[in-house]
Amino acid sequence: MGDENRTIDIQFHFLPFSPILEIQILIFVAFLLMYIGSLIGNATIFLTVWAEHSLHTPMYFFLANLAVLEIFYSSTVAPLALVNLLTMGRIPISFTGCGTQMFFFVFLGSADCILLGIMAYDRFVAIRDPLRYTLIMRWQLCAQLAMGALVLGFILALQLTALIFHLPFCGQNRITHFYCDVLPILRLACGDTRMQEAMIFIVSVIILTLPFSLISISYIFIVGAILKIRSAEGRHKAFSTCSSHLTVVLLQYGCCSLIYLRPSSSYNPEMGRVVSVVYTFVTPVLNPLIYSMRNKELKDALNKGRA
Repeated sequence: MGDENRTIDIQFHFLPFSPILEIQILIFVAFLLMYIGSLIGNATIFLTVWAEHSLHTPMYFFLANLAVLEIFYSSTVAPLALVNLLTMGRIPISFTGCGTQMFFFVFLGSADCILLGIMAYDRFVAIRDPLRYTLIMRWQLCAQLAMGALVLGFILALQLTALIFHLPFCGQNRITHFYCDVLPILRLACGDTRMQEAMIFIVSVIILTLPFSLISISYIFIVGAILKIRSAEGRHKAFSTCSSHLTVVLLQYGCCSLIYLRPSSSYNPEMGRVVSVVYTFVTPVLNPLIYSMRNKELKDALNKGRA
């Protein structure tokens, strides 16, 4: 009981990127601009889809859901990271606060990855069987798929966070990171972590390997279906829609796989922190830019809103 109380009383400190304040300020400005950009960009996509009746289709329904997820996902990490950049890591986070941040990070990140897989399935149906698309992708099914991504993400995050924070933490409590990520926290535990490492691998397979495999299979069929389209304009439109989704997928899954689909023993804290910047700050601001630039219907709706 005493060990449990001592563990709960622990506070974690985030190590700064650099001991030089000026460099920390430069990183702070870059992170702040990306965070604001992601909030504005994703909010714009959501509001545009919500306001424009022509965009009330399954594809844009999932895109609007992705935009909302990105807003909450970024906001789980960015505010505390920005504060610690300015204070050189002097603001600690409590044991409970760290667990809460990890839960929401895993929950929203998992739902994000699963939703990207659902979006690939939606594009596959639209291109493979356009005449039956509206019959297959009914609104009820779309809502169930979006809700399923959230429920699965919630269950996986709850189990993983509970397992990790059930471990005893003692001694070293300085995190080589800018948020409470799974592997950096696991390195601070002073108990047997084999069960937690196995759970991390299982969760990574479920939210990274399985959706990415489905996406890859979908795109094999999608490319085959696109090549059968006779008109050059039709092929260009199909490739344009799918290439934007594929760009986002490769960024998200590629960087996450570098961190989570490797043995925990080979985890490099410095590399992990740098790669994490891509999927916590860079992809949330790139997603709305990629989708708005590569998608003619969304671009037209945005221009119509400005007019």
